[in-house]
Amino acid sequence: MTFLENICSNKPNLYLVGFMGTGKSTVGRRVAEKLGFRFIDVDKAIEKEEGLSITELFAQRGEEAFRKLERNFIESGHPDSNCIVSCGGGLSVPEGMPELLKEKGIVVCLWATPEVIYERTKGNSTRPLLNVADPLSSIRKLLEQREPSYRATGILVSTVDRGIAAVSEAVVRIYQVQS
Repeated sequence: MTFLENICSNKPNLYLVGFMGTGKSTVGRRVAEKLGFRFIDVDKAIEKEEGLSITELFAQRGEEAFRKLERNFIESGHPDSNCIVSCGGGLSVPEGMPELLKEKGIVVCLWATPEVIYERTKGNSTRPLLNVADPLSSIRKLLEQREPSYRATGILVSTVDRGIAAVSEAVVRIYQVQS
């Protein structure tokens, strides 16, 4: 299918959810390229709209206000078709969000172990929820809290010991079967 055929076909959006460091943005860009879709990173879109980084939004307005911005974006801040949407790590957690995401399109959750997530994210000061004394413990705790909502959103794809190309191909196949 050509890029133009994809644009004209109004295929459902694909929402990538999962914990930070699981590869949502990297895989999302690759999948968008393969399908000829537009790639949208929810965090980047919110930063642009608000004129503040995610770290600044958390510091100035708090996590609850940030989650509201995420919900508003999913409800009405992007096209309804032909997009690969990389969601923030906590976007699917608030009550009602897994259901909303599934109403809007196809949902795939990228998954990794706490240790793999830590290795991928350590030293990254732009991750506000990891600016703590023991980031690995924080990752374990948050992942345990979020796991039920991640499982409720859709199909889980492990990114442990798999390269970007393999994960991207798996996501493309899932999308093609589900759409």
